[in-house]
Order: sequence, then structure tokens, then C-alpha cells
Amino acid sequence: MGNFEKCCIFAGNMDNYQYHIFAPYRVCPLGAHVDHQHGLVTGFAIDKGVDLWFSPSTGPSVHLESLTFEGVVDFDIDAPSQVKEGHWGDYARGAKYALKKRFELKNGITGVIQGSLPVGGLSSSAAVLIAYVMAFAKANDITLQPFEVVKIASEAEREYIGLNNGLLDQACIALGKKDGLLFLDCDSNEWRIIKRHPDMPDFEIGIFFSGLTRSLVNSDYNLRVYECKTAAWNMLAYTDQPLKTFDKTFLRDIPKTLFEKTRIAMPARFARRAEHFYSEYRRVRQGVTAWETGNLKLFGKLSFDSCESSIHNYECGSPELIAIYEIMRSLPGVYGGRFSGAGFKGACIALVDPAYKSEIEQTLTERYLEQFPEYEKTFQVNWVKPDDGARFV
Repeated sequence: MGNFEKCCIFAGNMDNYQYHIFAPYRVCPLGAHVDHQHGLVTGFAIDKGVDLWFSPSTGPSVHLESLTFEGVVDFDIDAPSQVKEGHWGDYARGAKYALKKRFELKNGITGVIQGSLPVGGLSSSAAVLIAYVMAFAKANDITLQPFEVVKIASEAEREYIGLNNGLLDQACIALGKKDGLLFLDCDSNEWRIIKRHPDMPDFEIGIFFSGLTRSLVNSDYNLRVYECKTAAWNMLAYTDQPLKTFDKTFLRDIPKTLFEKTRIAMPARFARRAEHFYSEYRRVRQGVTAWETGNLKLFGKLSFDSCESSIHNYECGSPELIAIYEIMRSLPGVYGGRFSGAGFKGACIALVDPAYKSEIEQTLTERYLEQFPEYEKTFQVNWVKPDDGARFV
């Protein structure tokens, strides 16, 4: 049975489930690739995401079906977490794993999950994890504050799924507000929502899917994390400072002045990774000021500059993503944008003047498919707006 047929069968039955959680996807206009080094980040939750309809079980059984992926998932929530199976059910098991470290879980759920956009660059994995954490907590009468959900879902992704990420994705998804920008310090975990300045021009967010999907766990994402930590180790070693264990080493803990003294001595690839971190730290600071004063033009330019550094210093971006970025940078009505997510395949995002949407979509599609006609059936343009974070509907 195909996904469309399954969707039709389930669509009339959603009311049979007791609860409905919406966990939005997220975009990050500034603060790329720095959360895992305890940097500064910004982000929006958007009005597309993951829907989970579920009812608590009267016992430990978990039964899940998906309108997006094939197969079903069955396990007991009170059983020890098993080895990953390389299946979409790993995210439910990961949520159970992280919750069980803190709480006793007795009741599972029966549910159906569905995503609303293609996988790639919008942190669909983090959205799914947050939905499962919230659902398992509800089924077991556990009350979680939004930032607790952030930390539990992030722990599930790091320790069970195997992606060495920071808190950016989960924070945007759980804490986002439709009328503001999330600003998060990934060192102190302090965060705030900066409301839109009344003089800021209207904008929408374009999401341009390259047509090429990817998995972060199988990309160079984790390698880049290790390269950043190695750059930090180099700086400490060259100045005869004590080294911490690798898991406790972060670029945020090392002053930029020390980087300037030691960059010439370390291998160039590590220096480029550190250069991205320190320059992105500065861009986020400038971007927050631009947002607070309603200067969307400057905010967008900084997002473009962030993508330039992602390409040349962080060295991510497939030929497809770089092509989309270069095209959209030249188009009227685009304030700014960058790769979405880690920048390996996936999508680009752009903040745009709504009056130019049709022109941008048409020109970008034509010029991209001239270069990559093989993606004619999978390339997509979607328009979204900022939205509130994960919630019961």
C-alpha cells in the first residue's frame, strides 16, 4: 500500500486519537555550525513541521505508524533501550532512552506521525524527537518545562541517534515564537525571544530544496565537530595550557586573541574551522542588534556572509546548494539567506520580500534546473512564516 493510500485511510481516523502534537521545523538565519562549540545562535520555528496523533496505552506497549515512511514500530517503553535499527523508529526509541534516564516510564502510546515537508535541512529529526518526548511524558503524567524538553531531545539525538549536535535545533522547535527571533547562548543556555521591531518590513521565508536528500549522521557533520575541537586543542597546546578531555573542549572557551596568535602554526583546515566560529560569533552579535533595530537589510546581509564563511571556512555545501545560494543572492527581493542545517545536501533558506515571491520562485527554479536538470522532479520551493514552538493542538 502506498503512502497516499495509507494517508487516505488514516485521515478519517485522526479524531480517534486523544492528543495531537505539532512540532515545527526550524530555520537558523545566523549562528551556523557553532552550537556544538557553545556559540551564539538565532532561529525561528516555522509553520510547517511534524504532526503526531496519539493516545496513551494502558500498558508499556508503543505502536507507531507513519504517513511519511513505510513500516510500523513496536516496542515496550519499560524495556531497556535496544541497539539502533537504522529505521525511523529509532527516534521514538531515542526519546524513550533519554526520558528513562530521568523518569520511570510505564505507559506507551499508540499513534500516527507525519511530516509536512521533504526531509533535509530543517531539523525534522529534532522535531520528531521533541514530539515523542512530549507524547511519552504526557502518557506518563510527567510535566516538562520547554527547556527540559530541549535538553532531553538533544540528549537523545547525541547519545542514541549518534549526532554530536548542540541545542540549536531543539531550542528553536520548542521555544520559538511567531512574532520574534530566538537568541540562544549555547554556553550558558540563556535565551530570549526578540520581538520584531514595529518598523521592520514584512518578510517570508523561502525554503529551496535542492532535490538531494541527506542524513547528518552519514555526512561530514560529526567530522566538522571534531575538527573544531582539534583547533581548540591546537591553540591550547601551542601556548602550553592544560588540555581538557575532548568532550569538554570547546572553541567558546578560548579567546579570539589566542586564535590570532596561534592560527599560523596550526594546519590550515583547523584554522579555517576556528575562523568560521569566531566570525560567526561576531555576525550573530551584529545580527541581533540589526534585528532589534528593525534593520532587515543588514540582518539579511549578515546571513549571506554567514553562508560565505560556511562555504570557504567551514567547507560545507554541495554543488547543488552552492548553486542555489549563488542564484538567490543575485535576485531582487531577497534580503539574505544561507544553507539550512549543516549544509550537506538538503536545502537553502532565504528571507524575502513577499512582493517578489513569484518572481523569485520562477527565476530560481529555471536557473537551478538549467544546471541540474536531474532534479526536475525533486526540486521544491516552499514558502513559510515564523510560528510558535512545539505544542498540543
